Amino acid sequence: MPAYDLHDRLVVGVASSALFDLTESDAYFREHGEAAYAAYQDRHLDDLLAPGPAFPFIKRLLTLNDLRPRDPLVEVIVLSRNDATTGLRVMRSIEKHALGVTRAFFTQGRSPLEYVPALGMSLFLTRNADDVVTAVKAGHPAGHVLENTAAYDDADRGLRIAFDFDAVLATDESERVFQSEGMDGFVANEVAKRDVAHAPGLLQPLVADLNRIQRLEQERQAQDPSYEPRVRIALVTARAAPAHERAVHSLRSWGVTVNDAFFMGGIEKARVLEVLRPHMFFDDQHGHLSPALEHVAGVHVPYGVANEPLF
Repeated sequence: MPAYDLHDRLVVGVASSALFDLTESDAYFREHGEAAYAAYQDRHLDDLLAPGPAFPFIKRLLTLNDLRPRDPLVEVIVLSRNDATTGLRVMRSIEKHALGVTRAFFTQGRSPLEYVPALGMSLFLTRNADDVVTAVKAGHPAGHVLENTAAYDDADRGLRIAFDFDAVLATDESERVFQSEGMDGFVANEVAKRDVAHAPGLLQPLVADLNRIQRLEQERQAQDPSYEPRVRIALVTARAAPAHERAVHSLRSWGVTVNDAFFMGGIEKARVLEVLRPHMFFDDQHGHLSPALEHVAGVHVPYGVANEPLF
């Protein structure tokens, strides 16, 4: 039997704690220990786990496999610190929720982060903030999924994903200038370098993978005009004119595209996110994420100068 090739797929790793609400299970583990926790999970093996903060995003992402059913575009792999026995409840819940996830790595208390680059993952999502910091420090595309109260319409087949620019899609080069020289220095630097593309950041490859899926959607629409593309990518950045030009030039230089671009210029991002309602919003600063968590699933990417205290 030939090996399953992950090439030409969007590979996403997700911790069981991000995919499902494991609050009760985690509390039981902390109070009673590993052996009692294993027995607890056995007793509740067929009790369905409720969706966690990454569930709406993962569910919609997997539906895109209908664009290429015999050769799936998206591969989601569970990465968990549980062992295989206690992980059975997670896998049964995945089956009952009809998620197309069949692969899982259970590492019994040890960090699964080494498997992120080994599997060519474009994204790893977890509720474990320490794991995310470790992953990002190693250069892996990881995000801390924050608790939120966002509600998404199951009848909505769309998948909307929003990204900050500096320290998310790009490196933190310009953010460092802002921190050291203020807004005037930042703007002067961006104007002087408007035709110099930024180096790609941790999540730029994720946008490239999503663009590949969008191209297949465009092909489907060309064959079937009634087909409505589902993936929509947005840039939501605090930049404003004239600093916006370098961001646009960078996207073009990288060969990636976004559908919507919001150059906020200091306006609170939550105002746009409440209308846009992305199924996931990636930002490097909690100050932009916290006000929006009523409306969106927010993901903190602890990269760059703004997050150096975490390191």
